[in-house]
Amino acid sequence: MPPSTLPLVYSCSGCSNVAQLANNLAVRLDRSGLAEMSCIAGVGGHVPALVNKARSGRRIFALDGCPLQCVENCLKQHGLHADVHLILSHSGLRKRYGEDCTQAQGDELFEGIKRLIASDARQHEASESVA
Repeated sequence: MPPSTLPLVYSCSGCSNVAQLANNLAVRLDRSGLAEMSCIAGVGGHVPALVNKARSGRRIFALDGCPLQCVENCLKQHGLHADVHLILSHSGLRKRYGEDCTQAQGDELFEGIKRLIASDARQHEASESVA
């Protein structure tokens, strides 16, 4: 899939274990060619090129680490919201400082997100063909 048709993925990159896992998952999605990672700090910082990318009409996946929802709040500053919004601490992970999530936890979430992206793409294509 050409990069301009991939969904955009934005992640938290705060200092907790779930924040860093969100960032790691977004990097993995980007490197796997399943989504294009873009910079949520740039969106929150009102950087024109990054805000324009967020407003491009592409599907948006937001990976927040915890209920503070920093990714979603950065998007809201520009009247945007994620098409799919995941809060990792709602997946049974506990927000902690000074430690990392396990590789197994990351792998399990990555596989689930891959399935979610595939399902979302199928649903989006079906709704476009009806319209």
